[in-house]
Amino acid sequence: MRTLDLTPLFKYAIGFDDIGDLLDSAMNLGEGTSYPPYNIEKISDEAYRIAMAVAGFGPENLTITTRERLLIVEGTTRPEAQGITYIHRGIAGRAFQKRFQLADSITVLGATLEEGILSIHLLREIPEAMKPRVIAIQTRDKEKVGLPQQLDHKIDTL
Repeated sequence: MRTLDLTPLFKYAIGFDDIGDLLDSAMNLGEGTSYPPYNIEKISDEAYRIAMAVAGFGPENLTITTRERLLIVEGTTRPEAQGITYIHRGIAGRAFQKRFQLADSITVLGATLEEGILSIHLLREIPEAMKPRVIAIQTRDKEKVGLPQQLDHKIDTL
């Protein structure tokens, strides 16, 4: 197992204290699990879809949950049908759990199941506080136009 030293990156970034944990968990999420197969599709700049092949699973066998920026998709096995003898069994029906790490701005809108494909619809919602904004530059002139009282006091004490 390799460990990543991200220390050089921290001199250019502020507030990314948990990025090491995020990368570590991303590297460990999919270890050894390729079942069931899935696609992650970009629908638009703000919309995404996870399409997962879940042949043989019905809505009663699937559970989708989110917690702490983690999307978890679980499939439980159905009881075996009585009286069926398989000559070849190529459709896997085993239980599974898939985990996807979500960014803070990603919201799960819902899910649909059609023709054996589970589609999970995601939307990126950037909060107003995270959107780019222009910061006004003030001078230290006697006219401090538009500065709040507290900021005006702090500038004078500098």
